[in-house]
Amino acid sequence: MKYILLLLLLVSFELIQSQNNTEIFLFDIQNESSKISLKNGKNISNNQGYDNQPAFYDDRYILFASTRNEQTDISKYDTRYNAKSWLNFTEGGEYTPLNIPEKNDISAVRLDKDGKQRLYKYSWSNGESDELIEDLIVAYYTWFNNNTVVSAVIESEQLNLYTTNVNSGKSRKYATNVGRSFHRIPNSNLVSFISKENDKQWQIKSLNPETGSIRLIANTIEGVEDICWLDSKTLLSGNDSKLYKLTLRRDNNWKQVADLAENGITKITRLSINPSSTKLLIAGDIIEVEETIETSNEIDTKTNESDTETNAEPSDAEKIVQLQLDAYNARYIDAFMSTYTKDVKLYNYPNKLLSEGQEQMRKDYTAWFERTPDLRAFIKKRIVIGNKVIDEEQVTANGQVFNAVAIYEVENGKITKVTFIQ
Repeated sequence: MKYILLLLLLVSFELIQSQNNTEIFLFDIQNESSKISLKNGKNISNNQGYDNQPAFYDDRYILFASTRNEQTDISKYDTRYNAKSWLNFTEGGEYTPLNIPEKNDISAVRLDKDGKQRLYKYSWSNGESDELIEDLIVAYYTWFNNNTVVSAVIESEQLNLYTTNVNSGKSRKYATNVGRSFHRIPNSNLVSFISKENDKQWQIKSLNPETGSIRLIANTIEGVEDICWLDSKTLLSGNDSKLYKLTLRRDNNWKQVADLAENGITKITRLSINPSSTKLLIAGDIIEVEETIETSNEIDTKTNESDTETNAEPSDAEKIVQLQLDAYNARYIDAFMSTYTKDVKLYNYPNKLLSEGQEQMRKDYTAWFERTPDLRAFIKKRIVIGNKVIDEEQVTANGQVFNAVAIYEVENGKITKVTFIQ
């Protein structure tokens, strides 16, 4: 598992910490008859390191903070060509890149090597930068319009809410002890923010930057401060691997709409919606994928046809089996169980039934994960035949090493049957 330095922030307000691998996922999102569904999930960062704070630049480009050579810079992803490139080459680290409304430039918080932290403007064409706010230490922010920034500013060891006119340089404080999530509320003149004044129940509030009026919108999920707006009435938020929605004046509480464990996401950290509410960006911690499949020399040199099959794109059956293996090695029970059907059956060869249904399987494997801290399965050889995946596995558990064969049968993207040969 890898660790990297995360996020900004200096003086006595210390938020630099280590974090698991994070990636950016792009989903199609549908909202029909109040039923929200996600489809066609795709990892668009695919980067060994920290990738976070995604945002839509326009219908074509996506921005996010991404690590390269132990430094965080601004990455842009072209959805037309599924290609990633870099916008800037500064010595400091950039975070929270956003499009400046009605302009081609973008903005980002920069933490320089000398400890200076400010909000900068970057040219889309060449990455050149200029400081936007001189006298405030901006941590998180959004744009209200093309000259007004709403931000969380570091003061007295906490985050306080400010608005700043970048043309005049004038700033004004409106609230204290706020969170990191700021969003322009669709079809309104309001910006939402997270209030932490009540430490027992964080709240989502709105600010009218023109009048200074602040109003309560809703309570957050307990301990969660990352949200986004699907439309003017519906909020989205994540808790661990699960995505929730709250429709104002309709839902009494947050309702689960998806579990992204099957995408390998263990903890949702940031969310962003495109203007037409058809695409959703999610940043999240993921299961660390191990390079577990080795190809023997016999298969490599057998024939040209075998070489072609070895290097081909994995089938859907192989992908789901590999995902369950990664979750198994991470001992992450929700992601592991999400790869199986509700009526999954486990057998000892040839036909001795060991377990039937997710309830018993979850109970058995939860106990197995808890009592086996050194658990690790290594694939010595894999054969894929249609919807069947046959793995020869070497398993380490509680200091012991044993070999086994597992035959997985996959239907409609889920494992429905496993037969073990020991």
